[in-house]
Amino acid sequence: MFPDAVSIPDAVSIPDFQTVMLPLLEFARDGREHTLSEANTNLANHFNLTEAERKELLPSGKQSRFNNRVGWSSTHFKKAGLFAYPSRGKFQITQRGLDLLNTQPERIDTALLKQFPEYLEFIGTTTKSPDLVDCTLNSPPPSVEETPDELMASAYQELRQNLAQELLERIKSCSPLFFEQLVIELLVKMGYGGSLADAGKAIGRTGDEGIDGIIKEDRLGLDVIYIQAKRWQNTVGRPDIQQFVGALAGKGAKKGVFITTSKFSEQAKSYLPADIKVVLIDGAQLANYAIDVNLGVSVISEYQIKRLDLDYFE
Repeated sequence: MFPDAVSIPDAVSIPDFQTVMLPLLEFARDGREHTLSEANTNLANHFNLTEAERKELLPSGKQSRFNNRVGWSSTHFKKAGLFAYPSRGKFQITQRGLDLLNTQPERIDTALLKQFPEYLEFIGTTTKSPDLVDCTLNSPPPSVEETPDELMASAYQELRQNLAQELLERIKSCSPLFFEQLVIELLVKMGYGGSLADAGKAIGRTGDEGIDGIIKEDRLGLDVIYIQAKRWQNTVGRPDIQQFVGALAGKGAKKGVFITTSKFSEQAKSYLPADIKVVLIDGAQLANYAIDVNLGVSVISEYQIKRLDLDYFE
């Protein structure tokens, strides 16, 4: 479905949504109605994407990164009048789209689409000032490669990472007693230990800036988990994990959680004792778990991303 003139290397990374535009318009050149699913498959083959690249998800984990970029390319075409949507879930190239292809453009991007008044209105650029329009049209193509979904997800991840770092630094500066209470609250909020009172009674301080004890695996107490927590700056090594496993074996325990505000060495992480399940939680994971259950953090704003409910209009 693509002209011979369009050449794609044997192996490429996932193309940005503007690079997708020309092949997408070429795909629709036949004038038939197509679904985005068909376009996703054909364009993935066109760009020789690997299976891993086809399946790579956005940070939200709910949509393929490549499919999202194809979808946004289609949206830009609709706003520029290059695509029409004659029936539910299907798009079709317009005469304007065919006319643009007949000019044999080397690339289609957002800068090229600014020649269409509808697209200028879509992106919020006024047409009242010819000088402004000319300047905009003659400007180089934008370097933005991510779609709005990706930009929001990236911004969210950056905010979350910064928050996790700040949270961990604050945890490290707290007293041993406060750290003990934080670990108890975290485990309860994650569904372990039954009630906060049960968890508090089950764990006692050892005086080594950490906690050691037993906590219920669930509210019914069908199994127990042995816990060791270290508010350390130094990296936890394999000997520390081996000592913990030895303590578990001495108590006949089969499950344990080792929590630290620092990191685990590679040797510690690769140590897999037989018959005993040990989960390692380092400082970064501790902070992220706390964020997940809103422990030590508060929500300052929320954004809901909505889409058109086609079922409603049926």
